[in-house]
Amino acid sequence: MVVLELSALATDSVTAVHGELAGEPLHFERTTRGLRALAAVPLGAGDSVAARATIEHPGGASDTVVAWLVPGRRRAPRERLHAAPELVQPPDSLTGRMQRERELVDGVHQRAHETPRLWHEPFVRPRSSAVTGRFGVARVFNGVLRSRHLGVDFAGRRGAPVQAANRGVVALVADLYLSGTTVLIDHGAGLVTGYLHLSRALVAVGDTVGRGQLIGYVGASGRVTGPHLHWLAAYGRITFDPLGLVGLDFDGPMTFGPR
Repeated sequence: MVVLELSALATDSVTAVHGELAGEPLHFERTTRGLRALAAVPLGAGDSVAARATIEHPGGASDTVVAWLVPGRRRAPRERLHAAPELVQPPDSLTGRMQRERELVDGVHQRAHETPRLWHEPFVRPRSSAVTGRFGVARVFNGVLRSRHLGVDFAGRRGAPVQAANRGVVALVADLYLSGTTVLIDHGAGLVTGYLHLSRALVAVGDTVGRGQLIGYVGASGRVTGPHLHWLAAYGRITFDPLGLVGLDFDGPMTFGPR
């Protein structure tokens, strides 16, 4: 996750700013400190990735700015897990269902670009418990490398509370084959957070939720080895480490460091 900033003089006349990074549109907003946009770099990106922004001026003039971002190196340890064979390698009879579920989730991610930014306070963790699974870990199910862990796991007994990380609109509540009872929250400006493997959801599609609001309970639905919360974040179709959102003050001073 990255915050991009374009500095402009007070005398500069700007009619519009648009851009893209890794194939996803950027949504620049004017803040007291300049023009800013949230974005994300795909896991496994190369040595650098280009962020492009076009600034339009009255009369049709425009300027284009290109910034090359260098992703930090991420170690990817392997995690060995065991699950029911039908969850690791679903039968062919479920191919249609899983494709429909992927399209459903992808639609939520893409439509987040059509929603204005709904959050204004820093993000919080959905649970205060220990992190038991880190983002990017290679997951070996029943001895076979299947995927990378595209989220963060939080410890919790079945029935433990789960809260919304920030203000947004509930875009999906569904029981999905792999992720179980799932809630997706559209925060606008391309950003979605997800809460997976719940035992119960307490919200419905279309609900506006506040930061820290109780939205469900920890469970063990879907492909899991035991009760926990899987928390994810996506900018459009790019999934990124959601812990990078925690404490993010979009309108505050820029800080430079490993985050």
